[in-house]
Amino acid sequence: MSEPVLTRRILLVEDEESLVLVLTDRLVSEGYVVESATDGITALDRGSKEQFDLILLDVALPGKNGFDVCRDLRQRGVDTPVLMLTARGQVVDRVVGLKLGADDYLTKPFDMMELLARIEALFRRSRTGAVQSADSFAFGDVRVDFRRAVVTREGKDVELSGLELRLLRYFVEHRGSLLSRDELLDKVWGYGATLATRTVDVHVAQLRQKIGAEYVVTVHGLGYKFIG
Repeated sequence: MSEPVLTRRILLVEDEESLVLVLTDRLVSEGYVVESATDGITALDRGSKEQFDLILLDVALPGKNGFDVCRDLRQRGVDTPVLMLTARGQVVDRVVGLKLGADDYLTKPFDMMELLARIEALFRRSRTGAVQSADSFAFGDVRVDFRRAVVTREGKDVELSGLELRLLRYFVEHRGSLLSRDELLDKVWGYGATLATRTVDVHVAQLRQKIGAEYVVTVHGLGYKFIG
């Protein structure tokens, strides 16, 4: 199994300690960053507030079962891919999980290679979706709906100018990439822009103040990188 090209962050929600250890070791060996939660309430809180690339979600959890966690995540606007793990094998349970917003469903006991293949398939699907549409995005406690020009942080509205919104969208669409000031001027301000690169610094500083400085990293002498 080949390693992912980009580092992907996975939230593993499972209360069986031995399975957490086995899955974490294997996923880390495949190049993923893995964090875990052992109950549904913690999973819902972290899945809502933090940015993960995938949630591996067990159904039978203390505090709140996986079905309810998945439903509540989707109701909160979280579109992180969810792969449900369960000992239940009935068709009705698979249907319930998928109807509540899960992207895939794997019954225990499962083969590790099948789990890895399904994870890779979900990442391929999410990458394709991101290319086709970046109308909504979430990172940390920030939620963005580009189509409606609505941005919230900790559930409160954030006022962004049209330029700031375009700048944020360009950052989101090029997440993890180093973006020079000249590129940002060219792509966000437009081909006819004759402004100084200092203009970019000013607007990035304003954007960071509104969405959180930790999400836009300054690479001194080179530009910026969005890590939300």
